[in-house]
Amino acid sequence: MRTLTLEPLTRSAFEPFGDVIELDGAQHFPINGGTTERFHDLASVDVGAHEGGRPLINVFRGQPRAQPIEISMMERHPLGSQAFLPLGAVSYLVVVAPAGEFDASRLRAFFTRGWQGVNYARGVWHHPLIVLDVAADFIVVDRGGKEENCEETYLLESLRLVEGDLVYSSAA
Repeated sequence: MRTLTLEPLTRSAFEPFGDVIELDGAQHFPINGGTTERFHDLASVDVGAHEGGRPLINVFRGQPRAQPIEISMMERHPLGSQAFLPLGAVSYLVVVAPAGEFDASRLRAFFTRGWQGVNYARGVWHHPLIVLDVAADFIVVDRGGKEENCEETYLLESLRLVEGDLVYSSAA
């Protein structure tokens, strides 16, 4: 089985696929008489409002995945972006490929630092939520509307996620 090596989730590495939502390096300033710190404009939400889309705010509860993790299916949302914001410090993985015709040779895999969120740009291929150690809740902001906004594709050959030279497994 082929493998896909995990890399740390950083703004620069993830830029071709969307936004990393984190506070480090974000524009911020005090509001509400100095009682609140606003971390401003963390992601570009695209709901295709001019195409009849509207923003949805959801909670997804991800269940831990069996180890080792194999990637055999990817999905995309052609009509808008989709953001995932963990509601706590959780370990999860992000697997993506560029928008356009799916190309398995361009897959990339990232591990989060537990509190980072991601915003997949419109049309970016991504694997469904991969939570590692314990069930975890995420605020998900995506597009609602009459049109179907999810397409799936299956890989010809499954890939196994690895960290360095080792098959990925969560900390015991």
